[in-house]
Amino acid sequence: MPEGDAVLRTARRLDRALSGQLLTRTDFRVPQLATVDLSGQRVESTTTRGKHLLTRIGGDWTLHTHLKMEGSWATLRPRQRWPKAAHLARVVLETEVAQAVGFQLGVVELLLRSAETDAFAYLGPDLLGPDWNEQEAARRLSEHGDEPVFNALRDQRNLAGLGTMWAAEVLFTMGVHPTTPVAQVPDPVRMLRIARLKLDQAVSRRPPVNAVYGRSRAQCPRCAGPVQRIEMGEEGRLRPAYFCPSCQPEK
Repeated sequence: MPEGDAVLRTARRLDRALSGQLLTRTDFRVPQLATVDLSGQRVESTTTRGKHLLTRIGGDWTLHTHLKMEGSWATLRPRQRWPKAAHLARVVLETEVAQAVGFQLGVVELLLRSAETDAFAYLGPDLLGPDWNEQEAARRLSEHGDEPVFNALRDQRNLAGLGTMWAAEVLFTMGVHPTTPVAQVPDPVRMLRIARLKLDQAVSRRPPVNAVYGRSRAQCPRCAGPVQRIEMGEEGRLRPAYFCPSCQPEK
């Protein structure tokens, strides 16, 4: 699933392609929005809240989309051939100079602008947001003292934007085993600062340079020992946690 840095890059592409322009055609290919037509309305901006994309249209509407595991947005010239099959498209937004097509989106919904704040109130502080609040994120993490830190970092209710990949990379940098309870992490504020720095750097650097994520049995870049992988999370929602057992010893 794309993490906060990738979602922010997508938002910036959509913002550059559409903002300030009148929509000449909209096509929402999900049942609940099949009859909605927003043509003639102006796209104001596209921004993010954690892993959520928010495209503000006209004075009243916010198009909320989420990439989930397979979703993507393509920004194209008018009449340019789509990079994926038409049956995978969930949203089409067209202006006189651009088209944006959302493929395999996990979430597509229209929110009243007045309801936007309440819709995302459950999310923790956004690591890449202008209102990032380090103290509040640390407080939320501290309420899960017995929970494995890998799971707590990925919980969007604690802090928004961090997922499986960056949780693994942050914990490697910290030298902390992924199963370590939150209460036993030696410096949670430093951990949050590392997380924010890694996401911020990744916004402008693709692809990311991973020390452990996706590198099971490869050599650790720090000690040359083998990287390992375990499955963590709730039943039915397990995610791979990569780590170096020498650099991140289990305590």
